[in-house]
Amino acid sequence: MAALPRLVLASGNAGKLREMRALLSGFGMEVVPQSEFSIPAAEETGTSFTENALIKARHAARHSGLPALADDSGIEVDVLGGRPGIRSARYAGEEASDEQNLQMLLREVARTGARQPAARYQCAIALVRDAGDPSPLLAHGTWEGVITSEPRGRNGFGYDPIFYLPERGCTAAELDPDIKNRISHRGQALDALRRQLSVPDWIA
Repeated sequence: MAALPRLVLASGNAGKLREMRALLSGFGMEVVPQSEFSIPAAEETGTSFTENALIKARHAARHSGLPALADDSGIEVDVLGGRPGIRSARYAGEEASDEQNLQMLLREVARTGARQPAARYQCAIALVRDAGDPSPLLAHGTWEGVITSEPRGRNGFGYDPIFYLPERGCTAAELDPDIKNRISHRGQALDALRRQLSVPDWIA
């Protein structure tokens, strides 16, 4: 059997790798994490999710010599002025764990006195043929919800246990993974990417 074309995922996050592999399962590609190439983390100097996604995709392509896909995602909370935003993965510090970031967010929200403040997940995806690709493909997705004060659920990662979906009566971490992959910010962004091209044809 011929080997599947390889696509590097510019992330070291195990939860993100699991979700991306599931979301890309119908594309006929082998999605490999950048850790397989010992690629160091990119310096995320962008001022938006899209800028950071593109920085990470070009960085992974440069070091691996393969097409690369990156996403930059995070959560915005209205009563915090949109924080943590692009700092979501580093909200409690550069080496902070998901739990540390989540707890810091809960403390910040509690200080405002707001109950279930509006929030949204944002995701930007960048796909490049190579590091110098002059025409990268970009897509974006948004997922609306509120912040709840008590973490619930064991699925997902990041802020999912406190990202509550009123229309479904549960947090993102309580959703079945297949449902989450359909309706999440990342799923929406990938759907937008799918509408732009057939990935196997694009990287062939």
